[in-house]
Amino acid sequence: MSHVARIPFFTLAPANLKAMINLSTSVKKSSIGEPLVELLNLRVSQINGCGVCVDMHWRELIKQGAQPRHLNALPGWREAPFFSPRERAALGWAEAVNALPHRDDTDAAYTELAQHFDPTEVAELSYAVAVIKGWNLLNLSLRNQIPEVPAPGF
Repeated sequence: MSHVARIPFFTLAPANLKAMINLSTSVKKSSIGEPLVELLNLRVSQINGCGVCVDMHWRELIKQGAQPRHLNALPGWREAPFFSPRERAALGWAEAVNALPHRDDTDAAYTELAQHFDPTEVAELSYAVAVIKGWNLLNLSLRNQIPEVPAPGF
C-alpha cells in the first residue's frame, strides 16, 4: 500500500467535510457520553485498520484520562477485566454493526445492548458507528497518512 495521500480530501468538498464533522460532533455530545464514543471510535478503527483514526482516538482517550493498559486490552475486550457491562454491550454492538453487510450477528448484540441502553441511546450508538466507519473508509481509500506531529487540538 502506498504511503502517499491520493488527494488532500480535507481541502476538497468543504460542505461534505463540514457535514461529517457536524455528525461527529453531535455524536460526541449525545447522551451516551464522549468517553464511550471515543472507545467505540478506537475499536472500530482498529478493526478497519485506519491508522489515522486509531492514533487520533487513542490520544483523545489518554487526554480524557483513560489508562493505557485499558486501551491496549481493547482488541481483547471480551477477555479483559477492564470493561463494564455497558461498555461490553456497546462494543459488541459496534463490532456487529461494523461487520454489516458481510456478517450479520446483530440479533444477539442487540439483545445485550437493549439491557443497557434505551432506544435513543441505541440510535446514538448506531450513528457513532456509522460516522467512524465513514471516516475510516475516507482515510483508507484516499490513503490519508498518520501525521508525524498531530494537528493542534487533535
